[in-house]
Amino acid sequence: MPKTRVLITVTTYPLPSRSYDELVCTAGVLEDGSWVRIYPVPFQFLEYHKWQWVELELTPRGSSRDFRPESYQPKQPDLGDLVVIEKLDTAQDWYRRKQACLKKVYTNLNTLIEASRKPSNVSLAAFKPSELLRFLVEDDDREWKPQWIEQLKQVDMFTDRRHADNGPRIPVDKIPYKFKYQFKDDEGRISTMTIEDWEIGALYRNCLASAEGDESSAVEKVREKYEQDFMTNKDITLFLGTTLEHHRARRSNPFTIIGVFYPPKQRQHQLF
Repeated sequence: MPKTRVLITVTTYPLPSRSYDELVCTAGVLEDGSWVRIYPVPFQFLEYHKWQWVELELTPRGSSRDFRPESYQPKQPDLGDLVVIEKLDTAQDWYRRKQACLKKVYTNLNTLIEASRKPSNVSLAAFKPSELLRFLVEDDDREWKPQWIEQLKQVDMFTDRRHADNGPRIPVDKIPYKFKYQFKDDEGRISTMTIEDWEIGALYRNCLASAEGDESSAVEKVREKYEQDFMTNKDITLFLGTTLEHHRARRSNPFTIIGVFYPPKQRQHQLF
């Protein structure tokens, strides 16, 4: 089969589910701007390939396993056939990235939710809020549940600390907070969604390490970026996706935020 060229735009933080192979998900766009979801993927893939055009052989998940039309799995589970073509830079206010991933952008949540129903079953989309209202931080479980630890083992979701002393492998850190955006759509509908992408989880972990374990300091650093910086200085588009479990259950809103696209706001030229 021919390889598929995909621009990787999203990698999610581990999200345990009833199907362990949906634990880690990568999403991207094809050259025509349509979305694809790729899972499962190796843990090591998460931190390296965002905003790269890659080629790899993909197989549709199939209606019996996943009815969502965007869902594919790698032909080679270890991504051994993956070839990196190029990485898109951020020049000209992220011009090339915008051209690739913003070919179709929803602005109305009701329209998107309607598209998520049969027969279309849309499960990935770019969404432009009319206004970001708040960045929220809520307490979450502090440890992985035992059954989730087993899921993590199934897809080798362990930190590099497993190489340190030949001791037990340590699962990737559980983030003890939920980070959310509250926003309006073009009809004024207010929604609150959890941000599930790898980037915000990695930011928290890095800030926690820099703060020598001070969680309040780490949370404030995350807030500083996603609230003070992004909501003031960035032209935000949200990448939304469904989990198979929520989509199959036909929740009233099956979407969550799987990525935040944050090019700088374009400055208007002053006339003299």
